[in-house]
Amino acid sequence: MNDPITIRRLYGRRQGHALRAGQAALVEELLPRIAVPEDGPLTAERLFGDARPLHVEIGFGAGEHLAGQAAAAPDTGFIGCEPFLNGVVGALGHVRDGGLDNVRIHMGDALEVVERLPDASLDRVYLLHPDPWPKARHAKRRMMNHGPLDLIAAKLKPGAEFRLGTDDPTYCRWSMMVMNQRRDFTWTAATPADFLTRPADWPETRYERKARRQGHEVWYFRYVRT
Repeated sequence: MNDPITIRRLYGRRQGHALRAGQAALVEELLPRIAVPEDGPLTAERLFGDARPLHVEIGFGAGEHLAGQAAAAPDTGFIGCEPFLNGVVGALGHVRDGGLDNVRIHMGDALEVVERLPDASLDRVYLLHPDPWPKARHAKRRMMNHGPLDLIAAKLKPGAEFRLGTDDPTYCRWSMMVMNQRRDFTWTAATPADFLTRPADWPETRYERKARRQGHEVWYFRYVRT
């Protein structure tokens, strides 16, 4: 695996606009109840009280996809990781409004959570519209690099799924190149429609809708852990 310091650095702002009173209350009251514990091993039993399937979303934005998946699969445990406070507030609102008791949230680096999970414990990992870091000199900052992917592969069960969504052509090409170098994932696409059409069980996000309004193509990649 690559140097863990290199692959775990966070870049960018952690907070945007100031929180309103209701948003601040969500952070003060709801977040502590559903936050991922700060230390120690993480299991479905510890997080949810039973041996349910586990999904992880890396960088959930405002939480629309996370909440949609959690609502559709109430017997699955969802761990959402997002370093930015305003995104966490958005997810907390979805959890509250949807009465979702199968979501746990980590405000911080997703890989810090993933590495605390047992090997072969995850049924699915989502990485949707990650920061593309378009400049070549910043390529090492992309999540789609072998260091993070080594860790994700170790935590996925055989036959489990890794999903990647992007609307950035550079990131799309980079990701396909990186994944083509690996032998621990199999791309499920058989035809172009398989990665150009959003699957029915892939909730749309505001970011994705914005990308389409701007005329961007969106690519949907699904890989199976071999």
